Amino acid sequence: MNTNVSIITIGDELLIGQVIDTNSAWMAQELNKWGIRVIRRVAVGDNWNEIWNALDEESKKAGIILITGGLGPTADDITKPLLCEYFGGKMVMNAEALENVTCLFETVFKRPLTERNIKQAEVPNNCTLIPNKRGTAPGMWFEKNGCIYVSLPGVPHEMKGMMENTVIPMVAERFQFPKIEHRTLVCYGIGEAMLADLTADFESGLPPEIKLAYLPHDGMVRLRLSSYDVKNHNNLERTFQSLAKIVGTYLIATADQTMEEILASLLISKSQTVATAESCTGGYIAHLLSKNPGSSAYYAGSMVTYSYEAKEQLLGVNQSTLIEYGAVSEQVVKEMASGLLNRMKSDYAIAVSGILGPDGGLPDKPVGTVWMAAGDTKEIITKKIHLRFNREKNTQVAAMHAMNLLRAYILKH
Repeated sequence: MNTNVSIITIGDELLIGQVIDTNSAWMAQELNKWGIRVIRRVAVGDNWNEIWNALDEESKKAGIILITGGLGPTADDITKPLLCEYFGGKMVMNAEALENVTCLFETVFKRPLTERNIKQAEVPNNCTLIPNKRGTAPGMWFEKNGCIYVSLPGVPHEMKGMMENTVIPMVAERFQFPKIEHRTLVCYGIGEAMLADLTADFESGLPPEIKLAYLPHDGMVRLRLSSYDVKNHNNLERTFQSLAKIVGTYLIATADQTMEEILASLLISKSQTVATAESCTGGYIAHLLSKNPGSSAYYAGSMVTYSYEAKEQLLGVNQSTLIEYGAVSEQVVKEMASGLLNRMKSDYAIAVSGILGPDGGLPDKPVGTVWMAAGDTKEIITKKIHLRFNREKNTQVAAMHAMNLLRAYILKH
């Protein structure tokens, strides 16, 4: 049987950009861990003919079709009645689904159960029910002409639970897939093209069962080695170590980690903490450092000091420094970091001030100018960068640079 996968995401909101499709990306990542190959990802609107045609077309290419979206209780949610007609079934009330919906409304939502909610427990009589313990819309498993079709809710939290607990185990039990092993290096301070030049001879000499991928994101580039012959783990490990030597000083992690995870691991290993003083990034660095469980072990806290007054009153920045040099300056970020260390009593500090756009630039400080500082009570180092993106992207990249500045400082001391 064809075990390739196509993913169909349904919803007008996806096509107009109102909602970003994160479902198919997550699904592809999880399936890849099992060696299950996704060959296509297709988005269609809440249109009967478009969905029907997508099912026909994808069944010509893939043996497993995963569908998300269109299972809600409103009139535009047409996926379930369409699938019922597509597979020649009839709607019936499913006792397991009804019990789940009733339990959710009585014990979790604590709201009256309406007729519209009850109808969500109806499914085509020729499907296998996929329980949804996180929501009211059950999933459905159909089989037709040697092809498997799985319909799941579009709500990410619900879809993920059903994929992890039911769908992937069912697929993995049915078929044997080639196991894929990945090893990832994270590089910083070098672009994708330069890395490709650096690794050109290495890549051309790779054995056919090992592939190299370049994955750039926010100033970092992940180099992912994938082995399609997991029985020969030692060969992948030797290849991985060779690649690590080639990238040399650009290497910042030997696992697939984000910058905040890399910095957090470093701080935890030293039993030390960091605090952040943010102006232009508006607390974004604080968000990154504190979003994972257990972050209190390495993250002391933050002060978002956007105005001159906040910098003076909360961080003790001298008014004369602000007047003479301006908020976006080396002198100010150094004083922000010093004031933060004094007030938060953390081991390290990060401070950032800049002009992220789209307005506010000056002749000597154009949009994209960012000053940052990092260090401890012994020394504070600074860095100036010039960014060229939109405001959101500038914020993200500035945060990466600031965290990396502290990472490099810690490693040198």
